[in-house]
Amino acid sequence: MREGPHLAGGILDRAAKLREDAAALEAFRQDPRCRILPVWRGRPLFRADGGRERLALVAPADPLLSGAPGDWVFLGLHDGAARFAADVSAAGDTTGATADPLPEIAPGFLAPDLRDRLAELDAAAGELAATARALLSWHRRNGFCAACGARTRMTAGGWQRQCDACGAVHFPRTDPVVIMLVERAGRLLVGRSHGWPEGMYSLLAGFVEPGEGVEAAVRREVAEEAGLRVGRVRYIASQAWPWPGSLMLGCRAEALNDEIRLDAEELEDARWIDRQELVRVLTGRHDGLRQPRHGAIAHFLLSNWLADRLG
Repeated sequence: MREGPHLAGGILDRAAKLREDAAALEAFRQDPRCRILPVWRGRPLFRADGGRERLALVAPADPLLSGAPGDWVFLGLHDGAARFAADVSAAGDTTGATADPLPEIAPGFLAPDLRDRLAELDAAAGELAATARALLSWHRRNGFCAACGARTRMTAGGWQRQCDACGAVHFPRTDPVVIMLVERAGRLLVGRSHGWPEGMYSLLAGFVEPGEGVEAAVRREVAEEAGLRVGRVRYIASQAWPWPGSLMLGCRAEALNDEIRLDAEELEDARWIDRQELVRVLTGRHDGLRQPRHGAIAHFLLSNWLADRLG
């Protein structure tokens, strides 16, 4: 079993000190080992390779990049070679491609939903894809200064935006989200949000509010959504979740009461399940419940709870 969640990071050398070194970045772009990850409308591209789909890391001269803006985002170094991300959203069929769940942007290049490919990526590819998606999504949403409204420009290798009108500097933001495995007497709590795929259940989750710690956020979210009081809370693991820019903080929590009082605006349903029922869910043999996505931290927490590996 995987030791940590997907998209946990730590493989890529982010080389932060080089982000403002224009000469170093230009030298990286000229290095024959340099590779660029094309991202199409928030979707890192994949390419068929020997019957498998792999993350598409292309050379700087690849024709796919011809229509991409010149300001590539510097992701960091992997095995000593530079990795960048480029926005190629102008490529492909602009009228019908978005309706296809697996559009082909250029011959051999596919744009699947990254969430459907997480379990197939190794740690390095996952970190590259998550970082590229998060940064390029942030750039698309922050073309104008929040302080004065003037247009901003990319700086620091893509890790900042500068407003020349008022001098403000803007940095990518990451929003903390708690996701909690709530248990009591050998059972755990699962729920489903409105609009999820039919039958899909997962762990409860919610954003950490300003001025709030992780443990307090866990207790508040569980009380608000399911009407349960929570006692002990322990942090387990984290996962980057670039939709659009969250950090999932996986926790284990002990409920102090059993009766679920559902907030119907927050959740469509919530219920307790035991280990035997979870086995059927994770093996696809449950009649009414579907498991969360493979690769999501919820799946990691559920699987490791079942295997008694959460400590």
